[in-house]
Amino acid sequence: MIRLVLVDDHPVVRAGLRALVEGQDDLTVVADVDGLEPALEAVQREHPDVVLMDLNLGEGRPGGAQVTAALRVLPDPPEVLVLTTYDTESDVLRALEAGARGYLLKDAPPAELFAGIRAAARGETVLAPSVAATLVRRAAPGATTITEREVEVLELLARGLGNKEMARELFVSEATVKSHLSHVYTKLGVDTRAGAVAAALDRRIIRR
Repeated sequence: MIRLVLVDDHPVVRAGLRALVEGQDDLTVVADVDGLEPALEAVQREHPDVVLMDLNLGEGRPGGAQVTAALRVLPDPPEVLVLTTYDTESDVLRALEAGARGYLLKDAPPAELFAGIRAAARGETVLAPSVAATLVRRAAPGATTITEREVEVLELLARGLGNKEMARELFVSEATVKSHLSHVYTKLGVDTRAGAVAAALDRRIIRR
């Protein structure tokens, strides 16, 4: 029997996933929780094989990537399988770098979800097709790679922050922000802040 903990901030979603998953003879949900502290408590209490993790866990709260990182440093950590609506490059990279075993989307057919859970429990990597395509594109020879810090800059640009505000958010100087912007413009082939945001959204580097 594969034991799961569900992490999602929407009770209805958790209830739906629980009902769906427990229709399988070899899967059981031992806890469903809505954030970091409850997830840590449930995992240490229940010792699940897999944690099914949403990425957006509410405004102002640690996100799924942060929860994943916290779970993966526990003794005998569970495998984490992300299940989310977001397939942007920044979300994918943050989740995988945090230690997620796989990354599926909430529009996946149930059979794909069940197979993904079983594969993650075996320690295998599980990726939605669009996520795999993102990683392949990023790794292709000659591909223009946007760094994690540049993604942060793009996200702040999308929020409409000026250079001084961005410097304050990132704990760097305005000169460093200007340098990051210059690199971003070059990599995206644009010459304006609006153009950078539009290109990043179009290439699914950041969320809308």
